[in-house]
Amino acid sequence: MLHQFTYAAPRSTSEPLSILDDQAEKAKILAGGTDLLVNIHNRVMKPQLVVDIKKVAGYEGISYSPTEGLIFRPTVTINDILRDPSVRDHYPLLQDCGHDLASYQVRNRAPIMGNVVNASPCSDMAPALLCLGAQARIASSKGTREVPFKEFFTGVKKTVLSPTEVLEAIVIPAASAGGRGAYRKLKRINGHDLGIIGVAVYIKGDVLRIAVSSAAPTPVVTLDLPASIPIEDAVVAARNIINPISDVRCSKEYREFMVEVFVKRLLQEIRK
Repeated sequence: MLHQFTYAAPRSTSEPLSILDDQAEKAKILAGGTDLLVNIHNRVMKPQLVVDIKKVAGYEGISYSPTEGLIFRPTVTINDILRDPSVRDHYPLLQDCGHDLASYQVRNRAPIMGNVVNASPCSDMAPALLCLGAQARIASSKGTREVPFKEFFTGVKKTVLSPTEVLEAIVIPAASAGGRGAYRKLKRINGHDLGIIGVAVYIKGDVLRIAVSSAAPTPVVTLDLPASIPIEDAVVAARNIINPISDVRCSKEYREFMVEVFVKRLLQEIRK
């Protein structure tokens, strides 16, 4: 028998927060369901209440302005990002990462919020958000707070979100617009698959950032580096932020090696 739960579909932004205040320990948020519903089906998660936020007014859409930057709301899917001209024109690294996330069908359902709230070490969208200096806007019934994504992930499947909070928006600062970047993901197969390693490199003005997934308990990013840093020094900086493990997908040593390979290739590519 499938696990049974109560279902709620709030319509206003205050309703999910009120529900979480009352039943936070028993509830799970549903935005796309590409992870949650699979985990419920496999009995990995057994929530008593599923709160579907897809119909909440104000939780949809992407907006951009030269002063406020780019803002994603909770139900924006990966395919929404891939189709959006403001993302393409100002933050193409986000689309580069989004193209490598699962299959078209999954991208059509999966929101960017779910990809980061799930807090998988191999998140495809996290490297772009880290490189771009994104902020997480977090809401509860007590108000809102903003946390930089470099502080958002706290461990494997763990974030700074409390059980009564919702990731209300992802904000990409205007200062990050117009940079050059690229992403590479190593997979076991040519099709869609979880990443063995993922590396994003981003340059804006005199600043270089390198972000890596699947090589530590959380996705990680370097401190700001000089854009003209020698490639070998950039490789050292990337090696210093990772702490990979050996698992069923590959060895620790192979992950370390491929981080070096991707950093070199990406820097050569975006410096042309």
